[in-house]
Amino acid sequence: MITSANTLRQIGLSAVLAVSLSAAGTAQASLVNFKSYIECRHTQLVSFPGTIVDAAIATPELSTLVNLVVSANLVGALSAPGNLTVFAPTNDAFGKVPAPLLGLIGGDPALLTSVLTYHVSPGTVDPRRNLIPTQVKTLQGQTLFVGYDKDGASVNQSVASCKGVKTTNGTVWLIDSVLLPQFK
Repeated sequence: MITSANTLRQIGLSAVLAVSLSAAGTAQASLVNFKSYIECRHTQLVSFPGTIVDAAIATPELSTLVNLVVSANLVGALSAPGNLTVFAPTNDAFGKVPAPLLGLIGGDPALLTSVLTYHVSPGTVDPRRNLIPTQVKTLQGQTLFVGYDKDGASVNQSVASCKGVKTTNGTVWLIDSVLLPQFK
């Protein structure tokens, strides 16, 4: 029987992952579909020639996020040189937030800034990479959990797209819900 090198690599990676997971003893990760994980992990990022804000403006399903970023006066911060990771809730994600809560968040500039910066991490963060959730610091100051689980690439309880967008100043991952920080 002739087997391709790619097939051998995938079988080998799956075996290593299975042994690692059983050694780690994590029940949640054992529910991961390894074929989906490998496909998601190897999905190429889309290159966009502008900034994070430019990419968001060019993406119709991010119009609510763009409007809120403008309202919070965060366009400059998210357009500045550097390397940021943005977990961008889609319009459908904002549609899941009860209208009174969304109105409360949108009506308070400090609260809006806190919620939006909770979706941004300094540096490169890839939610497709880890089978065991990893904590990531946000610009807001609190942490998120990123990793790959039975639902796919995840950020807290939100599912992230396997195809991120690489911009001139960072990476954008579309997510299916709005992340809310802990309020004191």
